[in-house]
Parts: sequence; C-alpha cells; structure tokens
Amino acid sequence: MVRETLMQEMSDNATRCLPYLFEVWAHPHQLAPTGDWRSWVILGGRGAGKTRAGAEWIRSQVEGATPLAPGRARRLALIGETYDQVRDVMIQGDSGILACTPPDRRPQWKSGERKLIWANGAMAQAFSAHDPEALRGPQFDTAWADELAKWRRAREAWDMLQFSLRLGEDPRVCVTTTPRNVAVLRQLLQTPSTVQSHAATEANRANLAGSFLTEVRARYAGSRLGRQELDGVLLSDVEGAIWRAAQLAELQVAAAPVLDRIVVAVDPAVSSGKASDACGIIVAGACLQGPVQNWQAYVLADRTVQGVGPLTWAKAVIAAHQEFGADRVVAEVNQGGALVENLLRQIDPLIGFQAVHASRGKVVRAEPVAALYEQRRVHHLPGLAELEEQMCQMAAQGFQGQGSPDRVDALVWAIHQLILDPASQKRLPRARMV
Repeated sequence: MVRETLMQEMSDNATRCLPYLFEVWAHPHQLAPTGDWRSWVILGGRGAGKTRAGAEWIRSQVEGATPLAPGRARRLALIGETYDQVRDVMIQGDSGILACTPPDRRPQWKSGERKLIWANGAMAQAFSAHDPEALRGPQFDTAWADELAKWRRAREAWDMLQFSLRLGEDPRVCVTTTPRNVAVLRQLLQTPSTVQSHAATEANRANLAGSFLTEVRARYAGSRLGRQELDGVLLSDVEGAIWRAAQLAELQVAAAPVLDRIVVAVDPAVSSGKASDACGIIVAGACLQGPVQNWQAYVLADRTVQGVGPLTWAKAVIAAHQEFGADRVVAEVNQGGALVENLLRQIDPLIGFQAVHASRGKVVRAEPVAALYEQRRVHHLPGLAELEEQMCQMAAQGFQGQGSPDRVDALVWAIHQLILDPASQKRLPRARMV
C-alpha cells in the first residue's frame, strides 16, 4: 500500500529516474562497504547479482552530480577473462555498464579502441586476463575485475593490475567472482586491505526465472558444486582430490637438507602463444640414504613458463638445471619426440637427459606420488602456491582446474625419477647365476 501510494505521488521524471537509483533497491551485498579498503570482493553464486553490482559501482565512481560533472574516478580498467567477455558481459550485457546507465550519462563504447568514454572526460579501458602484459604501462585510479577465480593467468594479470593502480589518492578495485579454490583469490581475501560481500543465488531470486532456481536446486543442492556455484561458498578442496591444502601445508619446510640427487622435470608445452598451455618445470631433490622406505623427496622450486616458444622454455630448463646443480633433466616426450632433447642440447650439449613416455593416464601416474605424500616422504619449500593449487584440483575423476595440470605433471615425473623408479628397481629380485 505504501509503495503504491508513493508511486502515484511521484512525477513522471521521478518515475523514469527510479530504475537508475541503484542504492534504493539494491541488495545489501551489492552495495560497497564503507571505510578504508583497497579491494572489494563480491563472492556470489550464479545469478546473485555480482555483475550488476560491479557495473553500478563503476557508475558510482565515474558519475558526478550532473552529466558533465567529474566523479571520483577518471581512468579505469575493466578486466575479464577475455576481451569478448568484457564487452559482452561487463559493458554491453543485460547487467552491464551501458544497460545500468541513464541515457543522459551513458558512455560511448569505442570498440576499435576498446574504450568507454564518458561525457565528463572519464575513460575506461578493456583488458583480457589472457594478456597480462597489456597492463604494463597504463595507470588507473579504479578497476573492475570480473570472474577473477576463473582467469587462466590470474596471478600474472592480478599482479600487473596492482602495479597499474597508482593514480589518485585512493585507488580501488572491485572484484566480482564465483568462488573457486585458487591461490590468487585465497591470498586476496586474506589481505588486510580487502573487504568482501557474499550472497547465494537465492538472494536474487526476484530477478531470476523460477524454473531456473527449481531445476538447479533439485539437481545440485547439497553437492560441492552446488555449494560453490549456487551458495557462493569458497571450498577448501576439490571433491575427491588426491592432495589436500592442509596436508601440503603440514609438509612445508623452510629449507632442504643436503640432497643426494636433484632433477629438473619438464612437461613440455606443445604450442606457444598467450593462451597456450604452460611448460611445467619443477625442480626436486631426494635424500637416498638408508632403507628405501626412508627415502625423502624435496620439491625445491617451480620454474614453469607460459606463452613462450620452445627455445625460450628450453633456456628456462637449462637455467634451472644450472641454478640447482641438477644431475639430470627428465622430460615427457610423447608429443615432442626427439625435439625436446635436441633443443636442450643446442644450449648445453653435455646435459644429462632422461626421456620418459606417458603410457598411463595422469591420475594413474599421480596416485603413487600422492601415496608418498600421505607417508610424509615428500616435502615442499616455500613459494610453490601455483603448483599446490593445481595439486589440490587433481581428483580421482581427473583434473578439475582450468587448462592442463602442467606443473603437476612435471612434479609427478620428478618424484617418479627420484624415488619410485629407483625403489622399484632396487626391489627387483636378482638374476640367478647359472
């Protein structure tokens, strides 16, 4: 009754303005927190209104009291997983910036320049998380990062964004994402200057099709996927993961002892380019004194590279070999054949090289290595967050993360070479003399 009376008393102009007064009808999780913060992370289920919240926050930062009046923000970055997603979701989408903005304040989208231009002089530039280097050079006072947890090169893109947020007195970023257990998101949420909002899909049910909610709740309610995608809960481990984050934390050591053997294991990239798989490069060593069951392995470093050509990653392998004084390079050659060894020998003709062939699936190869972790016979040095992130997404049904588990593949080859293969050979019965 009160609402109907209010609507009847409003002028035509006021009625036309009402849809654009976001703070009047927004959900609590869609309104920016007060206080001193640098990053605002909106965690939510599918359809919880994250995109609308991000678009409206950009409006609130750019717009002044009148269409030509300046707002707080003048130079902005809009980052999505791809340029197409920035354009189709963040800018031109049903809940994007253009749809949220009243006609007299609506910016102009210049697709050729990948820029949004407001009449008051503010400018937003679109970036793809696949191309972190594009963020090297520009500088901003405000940014909106959408679906950070699914960016393939999240760590690199996020780091480059932080260096570019350097204009104004109080540069800020809004992150809208469905939660996934990735290192960059976990670390962001633990940062003191980060604040967060949270909402399940159900919170925005008034703007969603009833059949959608009924169907997805019936299918996914109570499952881990439902908790992540509908309830917006950041899960600590993938269901059925053969490694767990808490387990890896317990196995971390500050430094390795004197090692009897060190290897550099390589899972070569079969292609190059910004969106290509990484070349997994893992350095590990082992103490091989005493009985086989007492042998211990130590993962020393992750030197993985991505988006580079064969000669570049080969140089990275040789550099790791020299840095740690490794005894041998171990490389999977299923797809590269003799190319891998030839590349390495072009740089260092005398390098020790062992070719290995994958005759079984990734999970089957990884399970004996995971068993060594359960026996507390493999330890990690600090600085292996991205490797550990991939490990915690390796499940019995396969890899649950984005792309290929290049780092895990290299790790598995390293531990096989250091512990499992020598141990199996040592246990073979000796041939009988005749």
